[in-house]
Amino acid sequence: MAFGWIDEQALLRRRAGLVRTLRPRPADSPLLDLAGNDYLGLARHPEVVEGAAAAARAWGGGATGSRLVTGSTELHAELERELAGFCGFEAALVFSSGYAANLAAVTALAPHGSLIVSDAGNHASLIDGCRLARGTTQVVPHADPDAVRKALRTHEGPAVVVSDTVFSVDGDAAPLPALAAACREHGAGLVVDDAHGLGVLGEGGRGAAHAAGLAGAPDVVVTATLSKSLGSQGGVVLGPAKVVDHLVNAARTFIFDTGLAPAAAGAALAALRLLRREPERAGRARGVAAELHTRLTAEGLEAVRPDAAVVSVRAPSPEGAVRWAAECRAAGLAVGCFRPPSVPDGVSRLRLTARADLSEERVEHAVRVICETRP
Repeated sequence: MAFGWIDEQALLRRRAGLVRTLRPRPADSPLLDLAGNDYLGLARHPEVVEGAAAAARAWGGGATGSRLVTGSTELHAELERELAGFCGFEAALVFSSGYAANLAAVTALAPHGSLIVSDAGNHASLIDGCRLARGTTQVVPHADPDAVRKALRTHEGPAVVVSDTVFSVDGDAAPLPALAAACREHGAGLVVDDAHGLGVLGEGGRGAAHAAGLAGAPDVVVTATLSKSLGSQGGVVLGPAKVVDHLVNAARTFIFDTGLAPAAAGAALAALRLLRREPERAGRARGVAAELHTRLTAEGLEAVRPDAAVVSVRAPSPEGAVRWAAECRAAGLAVGCFRPPSVPDGVSRLRLTARADLSEERVEHAVRVICETRP
């Protein structure tokens, strides 16, 4: 029977406690949200919402085609200029999602005969980029520059090192200066995904590469999403102009995908301009994350010290994590629940995302709920 094997897979997922379900939320959800990635609290900010609405009124509901046909508007070009200037890079290219941006950067910059050195903790989009690229991939231990050096020494020819800047599971930061040094010793490029760093790290939220002194370097490419700190949707690749030109001509998720919807571009542009005016939002998001970590560990929970705005709290098992998250939800708190295969070490977690707009009272409420519902 066609697709009969799906029943067996579903049974195995149920037995392992790994079934995932969709939970559509209403527009006016009463839950305190520590599950989404709205780090700066901008997704519902009036200026961001109006930016989306104004763009939709001017340009319509969709981009109407791929970027190389009719999908590039003056709004896209304006967003790219401002993103590049804010983050400190020569050029930028906007995509329909952060996932598409990562697929583009990795596949287009790792041709046949090249080596990709990939961190074991990388996001699924980077992993899929490595799988689709024509180069050979070597996975190295998490956040280990010496392992990167060792891998690069085995290869003659083009090479690129691929890493998250802030890893989405535990919220720990990659050692970017050391990774860049390892790359430069061997003439390799560095491609980093700053999905969880843009808007949170660096001066005024300019990102992890900016904080590490790597912004604008000719051998560094940064990808990011517009759907987290900027409260919108889409992705971007930032780097040297020649890299962006190459992506326009070689990246399949750019060439063959419909352009980012104008409303998303307008929202991201409004959020970026707001962040320029209110750079303190970045520090506030980091401060809320540190406060959550301090309070939770003081209560005896095992939580990873956050390097940005993600706080990871370990759970006893996949089933225990699901029950814990469900009880938090019943008590008015939405938290993330990470289980295998989303976690590379097999350890299930609650994943909390700090927000710059959280009050002291809301932080106290979140900590109380998490502690009272612990397994």
